Amino acid sequence: MRYRKYSDYLVNKYGEKVYKIPVNLPCTCPNRDGLKGRSGCIFCGEQGAGFEAHDASMEITTQITQNIELIQTKYKAKKYIVYFQNYTNTYMEIDKFRESLLKAIHPNVVGLSISTRPDCISTPYLEVLDEMRRTHDLDIEVELGLQSININTLEKINRGHGLAEYIDAVMRIHQFGFSVCTHLIANLPWDTTEDFIEAGRVLSALGVESVKVHSLYVLRGTKLGDAYENGEIEIISHEAYIERLIAFIQNISEEMVIQRFFGRAPEEATLFCNWGMSWRKLQNLLESELENRDIHQGEKYEIKQNQLKLF
Repeated sequence: MRYRKYSDYLVNKYGEKVYKIPVNLPCTCPNRDGLKGRSGCIFCGEQGAGFEAHDASMEITTQITQNIELIQTKYKAKKYIVYFQNYTNTYMEIDKFRESLLKAIHPNVVGLSISTRPDCISTPYLEVLDEMRRTHDLDIEVELGLQSININTLEKINRGHGLAEYIDAVMRIHQFGFSVCTHLIANLPWDTTEDFIEAGRVLSALGVESVKVHSLYVLRGTKLGDAYENGEIEIISHEAYIERLIAFIQNISEEMVIQRFFGRAPEEATLFCNWGMSWRKLQNLLESELENRDIHQGEKYEIKQNQLKLF
């Protein structure tokens, strides 16, 4: 095994295949509703990240039931993780948050995955998640959107938070014993390969359990889309992207699980996505390179301890 795949991790943990069920809630973000800004991240479209899921206006139980029926028919799956995917799910009234989680209770649901931002992690919401874990015997994963560790890049993409908020959030989540999945975009125009490698090292040092790596896609009608159409940004080639992924794999801890390496975008609104190739083709190219060059996860990862004598 060249790297720790999420699908393998789930089989090892639950004894069989487990599928994530995306659920969209009618929520927003602090840099969309005016608390920190109105325009959101420069790459974010009006649907947020949940374009592949049902509309947020659909009842949670209906979304879950329909997705389970589809996956059972296609993959014969029996266990599921409900993934609250869209926007910032801990940025809503806490009673509505608890009510939404309760609607996810289902005999075949073994866990909840909550997508949010580092600056929207607080003890009351973590206590609600802890209540769900204890009362309903569910595994809890919190997905944190970070995208980059470079503070200048975070400002460029209008994230509205820095690296410190992310580190604080990880520590808070780990205090409750929940797992953390972190989102990174590997090819933001303002980041270097060194930035991306260091991001992996930071996640490893913090004991982050898993990572989702996205290839940047550009949507029409966004600030990033405008910059792309005006020739103001340059996106690295797919060959350079794969080399960046390889360096990342080599420089993260062996324990970290990798949930994905490529993103997908709504075709009708997309100006650029995956260099015009399918994510599967790119995945095959990556895995061929790993095999041909005998590369393994973590082979270059090392945090050197301070060797200075203290007097």
